[in-house]
Amino acid sequence: MKNSGKNQNSTDQEKKSRRDFVKKSALFTGGAMLLPNLQMNAMVNVLNDKKLKIALVGCGGRGTGAAVQALNADDNVELVAMADAFEDRLQSSFMNIAKALGETKKLNVNEKHKFVGFDGAKKAMDLADVVILATPPGFRPEHFAYAIDNGKHVFMEKPVATDVPGVRKVLASAKKAKENKLNVVVGLQRHYQDNYLAAIDQLKKDAIGKIVSGQVYWNSGGVWVRERKPGQTELEYQMRNWYYFNWLCGDHILEQHIHNIDVANWFIGEYPISAQGMGGRQVRTGKDHGEIYDHHFVEFTYPSGAVIASQCRHQPETMSRVSEFFQGTKGTVSTEGDNTSIKGWDGSTIFEHRGKDDPNPYEVEHVKLFESIRNGGVIADGENGAKSTMTAIMGRMATYSGKVVKWDDAMASNLVLVPENLSWDSPAPVKPNSDGWYEIPTPGKTVVI
Repeated sequence: MKNSGKNQNSTDQEKKSRRDFVKKSALFTGGAMLLPNLQMNAMVNVLNDKKLKIALVGCGGRGTGAAVQALNADDNVELVAMADAFEDRLQSSFMNIAKALGETKKLNVNEKHKFVGFDGAKKAMDLADVVILATPPGFRPEHFAYAIDNGKHVFMEKPVATDVPGVRKVLASAKKAKENKLNVVVGLQRHYQDNYLAAIDQLKKDAIGKIVSGQVYWNSGGVWVRERKPGQTELEYQMRNWYYFNWLCGDHILEQHIHNIDVANWFIGEYPISAQGMGGRQVRTGKDHGEIYDHHFVEFTYPSGAVIASQCRHQPETMSRVSEFFQGTKGTVSTEGDNTSIKGWDGSTIFEHRGKDDPNPYEVEHVKLFESIRNGGVIADGENGAKSTMTAIMGRMATYSGKVVKWDDAMASNLVLVPENLSWDSPAPVKPNSDGWYEIPTPGKTVVI
């Protein structure tokens, strides 16, 4: 499409704003190898480089938001293809992206490149340089493998799998991406958030000594429910109401609480060797709530001896908390929202970060992705994304079984939740009984490995 006719002053101001934004957000990111001296020059020269084509796979709310953020992260990109299982969701996403952008020069998706159905993801990716993977996470391993096998740079939402075979597949693709110098950013955006990066910097300076324990939380009132509609097949119903089925979502300990579990792994610098815990359904018990729990509590034990208490809850009218708190040999570190506080055991304040004016990490992660592509760098978030996904899956295994689950045993699991080669004629992977109820995991009985 032709230039919209903005005057030169407006264009210059946009370039200045973009440079200011990148400069403010250019700390350092977990998994990214950045070249600070080249960052600013790369962004200044973006308009002289190749126009990068983007495909969106998964057109729900998170996919729509990620597409807008990607399109705003770089001056010389365009969205050329979209794919979703459902046409109504794709068309709604297209309209919302257009509305959010306020212009059309970066939105270049014709009707032939709007792909609906299970086979649409690959068709969309074939048209792009960069792909956004934002379907329900059960589909992530297959989509990620296809993207990497075909030389695409990737932004993919967390978690990156819902079962252990999927984790192993993502690890293999992440290794291949790194070898082929393909950038992979995973939507664990705390790795791109200034107060967490400031905390990591302090931990590297031994501000609190060795972390020996901690508590991580995602306690809230829960999320949406989509009721069964007349005429839906069982597969379509589960796809629409995906949050409540493990093959698609993995339970909320994985889909949401992975953020806080990932922070524990990151700050300690290890992945746990075992997990044990408990959970169940007390409040969210309807037929539309599928098979997942509404609360989990897990103790993760790490090679260093650190023990992390992990809790997540979806129960209305209860304490809400989304944060992390760790105890070290010299002091403590707490992270909540945009703020970080580090204190000594005598109560003294060692460090504080108040991030009210910090850049939005959901935007920063896309800026860093395109910046790295332009610079010829490699961001390699895939391995950590897979291992933090595995940590949360191990926690789910512990609460569902009521047993101690060890990392090596869990990683050897061949229990497949996501069937291959799904079509609308496929049977649903999970089936309700004659009364419409799904089997709920039962500690002491449910097989998890």
